[in-house]
Amino acid sequence: MPPYLPPESHRPLTLRDVSEASGVSEMTVSRVLRNRSDVSPATRDKVLAAAKALGYVPNKIAGALASQRVNLVGVVIPSLSNMVFPEVLGGISDALEESGLQPVFGASGYKAEREENVIYEMLSWRPTGMIVAGLEHTEAARAMLSNAGIPVVEIMDIDGDPIDSMVGISHRVAGRDMARTILAAGYRRIGFLGSKMPDDHRARKRLEGFTEVLQDAGLSLAAIKHYSGGSSLAKGREMTKAVLEQHPDLDFLYYSNDMIGAGGLLYCLDQGLDVPGQIGLAGFNGLEILDGLRLRLATTDACRREIGQRAAEIVMGKSADSLIGGHRIELTPLCQPGDTIRPPR
Repeated sequence: MPPYLPPESHRPLTLRDVSEASGVSEMTVSRVLRNRSDVSPATRDKVLAAAKALGYVPNKIAGALASQRVNLVGVVIPSLSNMVFPEVLGGISDALEESGLQPVFGASGYKAEREENVIYEMLSWRPTGMIVAGLEHTEAARAMLSNAGIPVVEIMDIDGDPIDSMVGISHRVAGRDMARTILAAGYRRIGFLGSKMPDDHRARKRLEGFTEVLQDAGLSLAAIKHYSGGSSLAKGREMTKAVLEQHPDLDFLYYSNDMIGAGGLLYCLDQGLDVPGQIGLAGFNGLEILDGLRLRLATTDACRREIGQRAAEIVMGKSADSLIGGHRIELTPLCQPGDTIRPPR
């Protein structure tokens, strides 16, 4: 028997339509759609099949009025276009898939004021939890998150004090590890190139750790070039060309991310420079999309997918670190010398 179809109109479908199509009461339909356990599997299947055939979508906002929460997890990241963050979002989505919770994403554009607005809008929907990239926020954003009464997980970074829980790597440690690797290979005239500076706090912390190790070795950066815009292969080529024209004696370039680092590598190869003999290069993030380059760019694996998964587990309450109260999950960044750092001397 074909499912019941309501008369042609523009009115929204209701529980009554699903009730008539499935042959059960509206109360039973409501129980099924709220995922209550006091419904038989056969009845549940019948109701869900009818709802799907009708194209019925339950009103979660109305259903949340009693609990004051919706089954949403707010996720705030700096950029939806930056290739770094899809893997983090994938980890969050995968972990939430069977939980009944849905992630809602917002981007701050690396701007603290915009992040504050995104957090305000998300919290106004009374989500079940919040996952926010970074530890640096405006005072108003920190106050809103602190008083939300829900799990708040700050991700990507553990160099600072969290509002609630945090999952990430130490970017200062990542910078120090890369500096030690570079120095062990015998490079001494080192430059740094960074995009989204100074708003990218994690890149700033890597640079701090990097320069600390250089200073301990009696060295300092021979050149620093910052760019406030986004990352791209073209920008990496442009920045590399400019810095090498100004400082032709540099023997190593450390980039704030893999994308501009890959652009720099392409420029050096086009110029016939010996990489890594004459000049070495390294980026950050471990982007798999760059594996097709002629040389594998040295980089640091920042554990992005695992960070997303672990943060979602905290929100769901499936982690030993899931209680509100400032739990810290520190993952270990892995320095990968690739083909653009010569072997240690």
